[in-house]
Amino acid sequence: MAEKLVLLYSGGLDTSVICKWLAEKGYDIVCYAADVGQREEFDKLEAKALASGAKKMVVADLKERFASEFVWPAIQMNALYEGRYYLGTSLARPIIAQEMVRVAKAEGATTYAHGATGKGNDQVRFELTAAALAPELKVIAPWRDHEFSSVIKGRAEAIAYAEKHGIPIKATAKKPWSSDENLMHISFEAGMLEDPAARPQADMFELTVDPKNAPDKSEIVTVEFENGKTVAINGKKGTAAELLIEANRLGGKHGVGRIDMVESRFVGMKSRGVYETPGATLLMTAHRDLEGLTMDRDLMNLRDSLIPRYAKLVYNGFWFSREMAAMDALLQESQKFVTGKVSIELYKGNVTIIGRESKYSLYDDKIASMDDDQGAYDQALATGFIWLQGLPLRANARRSRK
Repeated sequence: MAEKLVLLYSGGLDTSVICKWLAEKGYDIVCYAADVGQREEFDKLEAKALASGAKKMVVADLKERFASEFVWPAIQMNALYEGRYYLGTSLARPIIAQEMVRVAKAEGATTYAHGATGKGNDQVRFELTAAALAPELKVIAPWRDHEFSSVIKGRAEAIAYAEKHGIPIKATAKKPWSSDENLMHISFEAGMLEDPAARPQADMFELTVDPKNAPDKSEIVTVEFENGKTVAINGKKGTAAELLIEANRLGGKHGVGRIDMVESRFVGMKSRGVYETPGATLLMTAHRDLEGLTMDRDLMNLRDSLIPRYAKLVYNGFWFSREMAAMDALLQESQKFVTGKVSIELYKGNVTIIGRESKYSLYDDKIASMDDDQGAYDQALATGFIWLQGLPLRANARRSRK
């Protein structure tokens, strides 16, 4: 009896070729695709998968869970990898792999395979998720297999292999870059972008207009949060996925959310990536501002100290680690009072905060006002406060003079 295998399948050239290669090796293949918001014709995948050697095709709609269980916590944490990357691909991989594990168990598969290369981060993210959730599953990574790579050395060999075996492929010219899309963002890398000095082509971008061509009139947007999670935009409530789609539309319309950076891959090399993340940029900017009104200083400092570590864990594929679970517990505690409304202005690539309000506000105008405070704050008390803060400084100054 053939060993059953689940293949992470996109329907592209690489996974179609991999599917056929695995079928020829005798595996009973179930192709699995995850809908995390990419603009894909999923209804056409089954025929292509079967033509490529699969016995079955499974498509999972993960959009809502992706937005609510992965994107929202990242926004609550204000998580940016190396201070800039909004982690769109990094956040999608664990939910894709989590569902792959569920499919493997449901189908009785003992093995899974993926089309990630040996140079990238995705191989790590897929395999660490499987290790955490189903360590008994075996993995096949064809691009790390010399038997596969000796036959399929690149795109030309893959096309020839597909044509030889009657695998349907798109007869369109290759763009000089590769892209990956989900509900949170779209990323671009490789091809012309491998030159860090080369400017991306104008026609590469898909989710955002060029800020120079954005509307000449700014737009005011209000974002409402409950416990740090977006619940309404411009007064209209919706599911997490619906709100993220609307935020993408608004941000993209005004050219918000383009990032071009060189980042540090987990496997050790530097990589140039270009990202469009309009909605999350808008929402995270608003969320961060509301925290200034509702989160006390020392709790914010503690949470902020964890942002780089949280982002690194997500980027490196450790979403299902105990460390992430512990940080999420602290994160949710920190968000208990991050409830309110933030007003922002969008204009030609910029997100400008213009106001915020919350029933849990820590701001007290009677104390903060520079005008007559009517006894709410005795300024004379600051003398003793400053003297006490200066004690270690004065002690060190005396020691330094000896």
